[in-house]
Amino acid sequence: MARRKTGRIGILSRKRALYSTSRLVEAAGKAGVRSIVMDTLRCELLLAPRPRMLYRGAEVRGLTVGVPRIGASITGYGLKVVSHLEAMGVPLLNDAPSIARSRDKLRCLQLLSGAGIDIPRTVMAYQGTNIRRLVDEVGGLPAIVKLLRGTQGVGVMIATSMAEVQGILSTFWELGQEILVQEFIRESKGRDVRALVVGEQVVGAMRRSAKKGEFRSNIHLGGHGKPLPLPKDYARAAVKAAQIIGLEVAGVDMLESKSGPKVMELNSSPGFEGLEEATGQDIAGAIVQHALDVSKRRPHESV
Repeated sequence: MARRKTGRIGILSRKRALYSTSRLVEAAGKAGVRSIVMDTLRCELLLAPRPRMLYRGAEVRGLTVGVPRIGASITGYGLKVVSHLEAMGVPLLNDAPSIARSRDKLRCLQLLSGAGIDIPRTVMAYQGTNIRRLVDEVGGLPAIVKLLRGTQGVGVMIATSMAEVQGILSTFWELGQEILVQEFIRESKGRDVRALVVGEQVVGAMRRSAKKGEFRSNIHLGGHGKPLPLPKDYARAAVKAAQIIGLEVAGVDMLESKSGPKVMELNSSPGFEGLEEATGQDIAGAIVQHALDVSKRRPHESV
């Protein structure tokens, strides 16, 4: 058996200058661990005689753990790179199957619902279905319409009339897009809860509120966050949701309904600038420490 080499954390990210990436590098340094940021699209995958990886022409060696920061726009190739690291024996915070499950909103909700997690009523159907019946199934108007693979609030619309629902669905179906129709939680209009799960605990949470005139609370769309002492039922729902999808690190978005938390979706590469600013907590440090713990549980043998 080969001897284990001095290791380092490999961070898959398009840009080192991105807030979350730079904070992970900083946190690794504070923990006394070396790190390397690799642009996912510049990783070259070699398969024979054994799985190997080149980055900028040099062979990647000595990674003791990988931290994927895979943007939605590069999901396809990003998953291949993550899978390749797995094939090389590198432990990962979030493996390829769990990232893929989180990116497919319908599959994610299917798994959550099947495991007893409370979610907004949701329907999906193919072109030509009875749209009024779909709207009735989610509690009537207004209703939320979402692109199946949208991100950061993009592709999320609110429809207040059947004509709007019909127009949105028809347009996206004609463009070949897959969409969901979802229940509108009135008491949570313009706000949601983001909990960041690392391992088996929530390391930070905030309530996000939309800017004036906007119903989406995403920080990228002008929303703002305030620290939130997370109630136990919300924390339990967030951790359980992450475990069901298989994520070691996850941003879990929940709506505050009269009946308790309703999980909307999970983000496998959550940004945490807004969360660190709102809470003052060292989210990057918690992620790095968990990455080191994972590497100890599943040590990588150099090849």
